[in-house]
Amino acid sequence: MSSEPISGNHRIILFLLPFLCLIVHSYSQSDQLQILLKFKSTLQNSKSEVFNTWHGENLICNFTGIVCNSDNLVKEINLSEQQLAGTLPFDSICSLKSLEKISLGSNNLYGTVSSHISNCTNLQYLDLGINSFSGELPDLSSLIQLKFLNLNLSGFSGSFPWKSIENHTNLTFLSLGDNPFDRTPFPLEILNFRQLYSLYLTNCSIEGRIPEEIGNLNLLESLEISDNYLVGEIPVGITKLTKLRMLELYNNQLSGIIPVGIRNLVNLAEFDVSTNNLEGDLSELRNLTRMESLQLFENNFSGTIPEEFGEFKFLTQFSIYDNKFTGELPAKIGSWADFEYIDVSQNFLTGPIPPDMCKMGKMQKLLMLENNFTGGLPETYASCLSLLRLRVSNNSLSGRVPDGIWSLPNLGMIDLAINQFEGQVAPTIGQAKSLSQLFLANNRFSGEVPAEISNVSSLVEIELISNQFSGEIPSGIGNLKKLSKLHLQDNIFSGAIPESLGSCVSLNEIILAGNSFSGQIPATLGSLPTLNSLNLSGNKLSGLIPASLSKLKLSLIDVSNNMLMGPVPQGLLIVAYNGSFAGNPGLCADGNKDLRQCSPVPKKSDQLKVAVYCFIAGALLLVLSLSCFVFLKFRQHDHKDPIYRSHSWDVKKFHVLNISEDEILKSLKQENIIGKGGSGNVYKVVLGGGEQLAVKHMWKFVPESGGRSSAAILPKGKSRWPEYEAEVAALSSLRHMNVVKLYCSISSEDSNLLVYEYMPNGNLWDQLHTYQKIEMDWNVRYEIALGAARGLEYLHHACDRPVIHRDVKSSNILLDEEMKPKIADFGLAKIVQTGKAMNSTHVIAGTHGYIAPEYGYTYNVTEKSDIYSFGVVLMELVTGKKPVEPEFGENRDIVYWVHNEMRTKDDVTALVDPSITKDAKEEAVKMLSIAGHCTMKIPALRPSMRMVVKMLEEIEPNSLTDIVIDKMGENVISQCKS
Repeated sequence: MSSEPISGNHRIILFLLPFLCLIVHSYSQSDQLQILLKFKSTLQNSKSEVFNTWHGENLICNFTGIVCNSDNLVKEINLSEQQLAGTLPFDSICSLKSLEKISLGSNNLYGTVSSHISNCTNLQYLDLGINSFSGELPDLSSLIQLKFLNLNLSGFSGSFPWKSIENHTNLTFLSLGDNPFDRTPFPLEILNFRQLYSLYLTNCSIEGRIPEEIGNLNLLESLEISDNYLVGEIPVGITKLTKLRMLELYNNQLSGIIPVGIRNLVNLAEFDVSTNNLEGDLSELRNLTRMESLQLFENNFSGTIPEEFGEFKFLTQFSIYDNKFTGELPAKIGSWADFEYIDVSQNFLTGPIPPDMCKMGKMQKLLMLENNFTGGLPETYASCLSLLRLRVSNNSLSGRVPDGIWSLPNLGMIDLAINQFEGQVAPTIGQAKSLSQLFLANNRFSGEVPAEISNVSSLVEIELISNQFSGEIPSGIGNLKKLSKLHLQDNIFSGAIPESLGSCVSLNEIILAGNSFSGQIPATLGSLPTLNSLNLSGNKLSGLIPASLSKLKLSLIDVSNNMLMGPVPQGLLIVAYNGSFAGNPGLCADGNKDLRQCSPVPKKSDQLKVAVYCFIAGALLLVLSLSCFVFLKFRQHDHKDPIYRSHSWDVKKFHVLNISEDEILKSLKQENIIGKGGSGNVYKVVLGGGEQLAVKHMWKFVPESGGRSSAAILPKGKSRWPEYEAEVAALSSLRHMNVVKLYCSISSEDSNLLVYEYMPNGNLWDQLHTYQKIEMDWNVRYEIALGAARGLEYLHHACDRPVIHRDVKSSNILLDEEMKPKIADFGLAKIVQTGKAMNSTHVIAGTHGYIAPEYGYTYNVTEKSDIYSFGVVLMELVTGKKPVEPEFGENRDIVYWVHNEMRTKDDVTALVDPSITKDAKEEAVKMLSIAGHCTMKIPALRPSMRMVVKMLEEIEPNSLTDIVIDKMGENVISQCKS
């Protein structure tokens, strides 16, 4: 074997080669360092400490979250769930040519994704899910090596670029759900991804039919395409996906039966086809023994529950409510695994309640209302310590309730209404420390309500209607500070209504009708700040009606058929209906046609005496008036009257303005009132210098509901009205063009004034829904929506401590002279304490029609509740309708109506206010889509306010852009002339 001698040049090259490699390597390291430091600089507002290791003195491969390959080139960026905020510089990131993985999910990244992402040609793994991006996704066709793509809940909108990924046949994981994409037919490009094991397309506006060919994706283990606009039958092709563990198709418009052959999916553990129009029986599911979660509710299924379900040894969740099932439940159902809940409500099921569903001690919810179950409550549930909700109302159950049921420590609701239960409520109920709702109406319960119930401080509602309870109401009931409803009508209660009931400060409804209560009506009821309905009819009450009841803001009062006497307080006559005081012969009222007169008409023989008395009284009154006039004149210069004494007012200024409290006080006249609400009157005040202000006047002793009270005035600075303090705390430090400006607060011993900037165009509610409304074109409506969103974004994201408004509604969006919006009325606001969980309350704050659904079961106060309410405002702006209208149907609101119409109607533009011009209707529909995302039932699916602002900015009307350009042109011309 021959070889040529190595030349001198070659020797030099071989000698220099290691040094050349070192230079190239050093250059590469320097480039990578600069790229990563630029990446870090775009996220400098992050609260995370993840970048502590990212500095020039450290090797880049030792940076937290960075993984390098064997050549020390960056291979992976792993920074998910690191509280990162900011935009992504894909122009530099994609210069890392060896980059195969970007994992940035579950942060707060925002902005658009630039087309430079197409330079990441070696990328195999991309996770941008659960962020706040905006705009459309760019072309992804060059990312041909992608195996993992997660964009779930990332904020992207517009049309998803399906064509650009049709050749990405290496994809094994694809998640695009929970984004406000444009509606699109089922993307057939998916059928090319034969390597997929997980596909998540829930809530991303897919419509039409599921193609039969989906059965060709035979490696799928998880298929989720719920909450879309899918129609037609479930394709038989799905039965070929034998590796499936999860199949979720809920909240669509699917019809037909469960396809024959689905029994082949023997690995299926989670099956959810709830909220569709499916029918037929469940025979195809009887052999799916690995089932863990079975959700079939809100369909038209019928037939019996297969007996085999009782042998499912992994089943933990079973929900089939609102169907047409008949027959009995399998006796062993839920007895094998750590069973969590069952909901079979609103069917036609019969037979006994299966006894062993809490056998493993993990069951949380037993929901079986509105069926035909018989027998009693099995004794086994008396030891089910994990139970949170027990609802078996409207069945044919009977017998005694096991004593242990009453004292279960975690049970929040006991609903046994409309059955034939009998016996007594056990004294052990005093140990039920979590119980908030007790519904026992329409049964055969008897005996006294145990005194121990007063120890259950968590109680919010008590309904014992139509039973055989007797004895007195426990005297300690005043301990129940959260109690809002007390319904005891149609029993055999007797004795006096306890005075302590006036200490239940959250009471909204008291109904004690149809009993044998005696004695007087407690005057303490007049101090209940939120009482709205009082029904004491059909008892044996006597004496006078307390004058204190006039202070309540009642919508209903009924004290008919008692033994009351004396004059009816004038304030109650205003809210009474015709029969409110009937059946009380001793009652009287002057000027009321339904009651006898209190003052008899004088006889002619007495008229002279009356005239003499009147003359004497008039003369005395005249003398007294003259004396008072002289006295006041004499002391006028001293201003000794308390309301004018300047030294009795405490002024706190938050903005620079020359304000005199005397000038404001003198303007608080009836003719200057521009608004009235639960918090107090609002006056328009014009200062001597011409400044216009709005002044809200509140009395300190007014309770939280805004009702009147006779409570004693507290010392200076110790207001008894939390709304005043909340509003001052929330507004005093806020500075934003879309939040109403609070100039100052003025406080005295008995009164509070809040001085705001004046908004000449009133509020959005009046402009949309009342006789004061004006024609608002789409540009004005859009600007109001965007401005209000920016105000809320500021409250949620820009304040040192986030502010949750809790009463976002159109009447709390004020409009200035240019129709620019400002968020107002912070009386219910909550300021989130640093490092603490957000507050929760058992008193629902907010206004009907705007209240988020989670209030009904969690009472949680979060920024997501504000976002729901703002979504309702967007719906008002687009449709012109109020949050609650008769046309929506009984117990329905605008959210239900809009979601339903958008799901079922082909022409969504029909929802838009007819006064909006035709060329703007498409833009209005886009805003309606944003409103739909804001009002999702699940709070986590709602966007942040930052994301809402971004989405609204994306749909800016073209005419607004033209206006901006025109103004820019005018400015240029004027500058040239000058």
